This record gives sequence, C-alpha cells and structure tokens, in this order.
Amino acid sequence: MSSTRTVGIIGLGHVGAHVANTLLLQGLVDELRLCDIDAQKLASEVQDLRDSLAFCPYNAAIVNCGDTYEELADCGIIVNAAGDVSLSSTNRDGELFYTTDACRTFANRVVDAGFAGIWLTIANPCDVVATEIWHLTGYDPARIIGSGTGLDSARLRSQISLACGGLDPKSIDAYMIGEHGFSQIAAWKSASISGVPLSELEAADPERFGFDLAEIEELARRGGYVTMAGKHCTEYAVAGAAVRLVGAIFHDEHAVLAASTLLTGQYGEEGIFSSLPCIIGRNGVERVLELDLSDGECEGFHTSCEHIRDNIARLEWW
Repeated sequence: MSSTRTVGIIGLGHVGAHVANTLLLQGLVDELRLCDIDAQKLASEVQDLRDSLAFCPYNAAIVNCGDTYEELADCGIIVNAAGDVSLSSTNRDGELFYTTDACRTFANRVVDAGFAGIWLTIANPCDVVATEIWHLTGYDPARIIGSGTGLDSARLRSQISLACGGLDPKSIDAYMIGEHGFSQIAAWKSASISGVPLSELEAADPERFGFDLAEIEELARRGGYVTMAGKHCTEYAVAGAAVRLVGAIFHDEHAVLAASTLLTGQYGEEGIFSSLPCIIGRNGVERVLELDLSDGECEGFHTSCEHIRDNIARLEWW
C-alpha cells in the first residue's frame, strides 16, 4: 500500500463526489485521484473540490485522471462508485449489467498496472460487483471490500433509535446481513444495546423497547427508497459508510463493521461476496465474524445469498 493516504475514486456521480468531499472534510486523505468517463462532469467536480479545500481541516492534492485508470495503481485504496443511479430507481438490481460492464473497462487495467492496495466497491448490486472484481482480476479477496450492509446496518440502528425515543444510534449494536438489497435480513437474535440483548430490554421496559421487529426491519430495508423518492439518489449515508471503511483501513483500526466479503464457509455459504460483520484493518478483511442467528435468520441469510447467486447467473459470461 502507498505510504501516503492516497484514494482513487472511479465514478464521480452523486455518491463518488460525496465520498470525495467527506474524505476531505474528515481530513483522511493526502491525495485524491479521480476518474470518470464524463470529462466535463469530472472537471467540474475537481474544480469544486479544489475550491472547498480552504474550508477543510487539511490540504490535499486533487488530481484529474480522466479515464486513465492506470494512474490509480499506487493508491492505497480505490473506491469503485461507477454506476447509473437512475437504473436503480425502483430496484437495487437495476444497475446489474451497467455496473458489471463498467468493471470490465477498468479492473484489470488497474491491477495489471501494479495496484496492491484495497478495493472498496460501493456500486450496486454491491455483492455481485465485488464478486466480479475478484473473478475478473484474481485479486486477494481479503483486499476486496464491498460497502454492503454497512449502510443498511446504519439504517437499522437509525430506526431502532427512533423507536427507542432517540437513543444514540452509535450505542446500538445491530446488523443487517446478507445482500445489500431487498433480500437482506436483520440479525435480531444478536442485537444489543450496551451489551444487553434487545429481548432482555423489551422484557424489562416494554414501553420503550417493545417495538415491532418486522416493521423496523422493513423500514431499514426500504430506507434507501424513502431517500430516493424525493431526491432521486442517495448520497450522505452511503458516502459515510464508505468513508468509515477508508478510515478503518488507513488507521489500521481492526474495527468491526458490516461489509461484503468473500464467504468461505460461514453458515455453509461460500464462493460469493455477501455481508457479515468483519474485522477491518490495513490489510482489508482480517476476519469474518459469525453472529448467533435464529433458525429463521439462518434461513433468511441463505435465501439472501441465493439471490446474489441468481444475479451472478444472469451475467452470461460467468
């Protein structure tokens, strides 16, 4: 990995641009290298980001790399945000062919140029795209991370927070797992607040903690489309989820975060990327953690993984 905190971003649409801005505002990067196939859009974003540096905590270099993806080869992290959000206006699988076709234009070019950092992919369908980058390049799968249900877990915690009277979401330990899509599930059996299982809290204080689990889960699952309905994109939270992973990598935090990673036998699943809690550090995914799931949650996780496989099967070249 580069000795400087250099991040490459492929795709400067709503999400990619917000990732770049959030990285600058948090002071996490020394250099941004930005790529997009739309030269004017890219030039405009580079100008705006450079103009914002006077208001950021630290200076950083911002480099327009056009579509010369080889210039990202010595980045510590490359964020793949290449997509077309309009295709997912009603369905997270809507970008399937667009985003996987896009990967074929840059993944091998970057790796063949000597890239040795971490792939962080947030393009949808996230798990399929992460699996494809692995398949295309043969890259170490521990160094390919999908943002996955990191965002959905934040949405779950947000909904639990509201149901509990505004409890700080950071105090809630609860995960959405499986596909970053409509088949994801909440791992309720292992959910807790300050180490106390939600089930025990409900028994002790049903007025505050006795919320409808299925309703909260569905609100978390569909939250992105509440956002999409009024602004036709999602921006802030997904960028925050990606930047949280960047911070965990650059600071070698060994942080436990929900992320999409190659399954190697967890709950009997293997060969695809899907989300579970992962220990994230400088070298990517250090370990995948298995939660204590109920029988129904295990079944839901298998169903979610099967949906990922069904999407992969739609890519005829596989």
